[in-house]
Amino acid sequence: MAMSFLASHSFETPCTITVEQSPEHFHAHVELADEIDIQPGDKVRVHGAPISIPFGTRLVFERRATVTRASPLARGLTKIAAYFDLAELYEVSFNAGRIK
Repeated sequence: MAMSFLASHSFETPCTITVEQSPEHFHAHVELADEIDIQPGDKVRVHGAPISIPFGTRLVFERRATVTRASPLARGLTKIAAYFDLAELYEVSFNAGRIK
């Protein structure tokens, strides 16, 4: 029972990669098949050679991806770490001068 709290599992799924490099857009988006829900701590690894496209083009690729689900413990730790990372943003100062 305790091991299931620490264990993660992986599976493969098809994915679609949309890459655009133009004056208006510069992005790469990955969409997993079957609208798989990715949760905090999960990892997605897309297989295949690196993608490079010429400027001014938009291409769509079909690849396979491995999704590794986080264990319940890793998911909880990721949520806690994300909370503290977000809290660091609150400490940003927009004062013109130095804080004394």
